[in-house]
Amino acid sequence: MYNYLDFEKPVQDLEGKILELKKLSESGEAVDVGEEIARLEKRSAEALRDVYRQLTPWQKVQVARHPDRPHCLDYVKGLFTDFTPLAGDRKFGEDAAIVGGFARFRGEPVAVIGQEKGSDTKSRLKHNFGSVRPEGYRKAVRIMELADRFGIPMITLVDTAGAYPGVGAEERGQAEAIARSTSACLSLRSPSLAVVIGEGGSGGAIAIATANRVYMLEHAIYSVISPEGAASILWRDTTRSKEAATNMKITAQDLLDLKIIDGIVPEPMGGAHRAPEAVIGATGDLIARTLGEFAQSNADFREHRREKYLAMGRSL
Repeated sequence: MYNYLDFEKPVQDLEGKILELKKLSESGEAVDVGEEIARLEKRSAEALRDVYRQLTPWQKVQVARHPDRPHCLDYVKGLFTDFTPLAGDRKFGEDAAIVGGFARFRGEPVAVIGQEKGSDTKSRLKHNFGSVRPEGYRKAVRIMELADRFGIPMITLVDTAGAYPGVGAEERGQAEAIARSTSACLSLRSPSLAVVIGEGGSGGAIAIATANRVYMLEHAIYSVISPEGAASILWRDTTRSKEAATNMKITAQDLLDLKIIDGIVPEPMGGAHRAPEAVIGATGDLIARTLGEFAQSNADFREHRREKYLAMGRSL
């Protein structure tokens, strides 16, 4: 059984009935219910399709935050081989919210950086729910500098509600660390691509997402602030988060129209959490195509990044 979201109630009811019938059938307590199960499965698939065809921005926020959605380490395990993680920033300590190192992607060397939220209580505490501290961004800068030195392509996997806002993080220079990480992204001479796999929140996401190509999963979100934060600032009322989500244009479809991102990775019907292997495979295929284009290009990747980000907003 899945962790159902509020708007998935029609699907939950149907799939619950299907599960009950299957249990009765397996226990031998019911006559042949194969036809009834098939009928309910058809209705369930139709209900799921109807729900996901017309998701509102706020519902997409909920899907992007789904606890069963595949996270950074799932992508690392599914897409890369010989992954060698690096730890620590050589200034203060290690931050497990950032996972980074070097690996091979379909035989080719790459640098990988991603934000890991964790998948259960223990891992979420270990990774600080994907909220990165200054030492995490400084570790990311270490990896970027090594990738730049050896001309290795950079792949980043973005999934954070935002950088960690605690007092300790501010004391250790959170804003400066985010700025230096963003600058390191922009300064890379090697090609870079970023994929927003869940939430892309605020400067915490931009710090590793200022790449030559930026992609988003179909139901991911990317924003300067969370809808709850925007509602709190604009209206002093977090109950207006749904309104904020709509007005902020945070969905992949909106951002593609605004030319903030370069493409969308389709998700299976019902979201990435229903078929993690499929969406990880689709993401890998897109990364492979992009790296192939980079390899055939004679572009100055640093200059390309400069032109890309300076051009944003000019036509609006």
